[in-house]
Amino acid sequence: MSEEVMYVDESGREVQPPQGGQSLAPPMAMPQTDKADLLEKIRPDLIVEIIRNRLLGKELINGVWVTQEFLQERALTEEGAWDIANLMIGVSSQNVSISKLKDDEIRERALSIAKTAQYMCLKNWKRYGIKGADQLYFIHELVFSNTFITLKQPEGEGIRKMLMGTITEQSLKQEDNSRRGGFSLFPKR
Repeated sequence: MSEEVMYVDESGREVQPPQGGQSLAPPMAMPQTDKADLLEKIRPDLIVEIIRNRLLGKELINGVWVTQEFLQERALTEEGAWDIANLMIGVSSQNVSISKLKDDEIRERALSIAKTAQYMCLKNWKRYGIKGADQLYFIHELVFSNTFITLKQPEGEGIRKMLMGTITEQSLKQEDNSRRGGFSLFPKR
């Protein structure tokens, strides 16, 4: 047995149902907790911590970063790894993940950050533990690649569209439930 739905205006008076393809249920935003849960899963900052530890010559073993002696000859100092990670963290955030960037902006920004890493390494080579030109190239490629890929993720508003798609999907499910009588604020008696 299906319930009939009565439509009312803001004063509580009965009105005619909407005509001609209009939505039967008002669009409803995704609850804040669902949005927060989804945003919580988007964590571009996690790779920066991985890079920092790897620059220190550490390896993740059973959930713990362990210093590897055979990597220490080429590892950066704590200060060097920290500075490089801090340089990348500015573009490795949830805010950037839902931004709207164009290809030329992405390329320009990634190159600028990689060049800054080079200047920092050249100026502070002793303090950073730089022992060879190959490390400079390595750091440049690492910083550029990570920054470029991180900035490319939101290109075309991919993550924003995913979030909006989820919101729309939630709204459509609620509307469908309303049409089937699964959710009715004012059932007819």
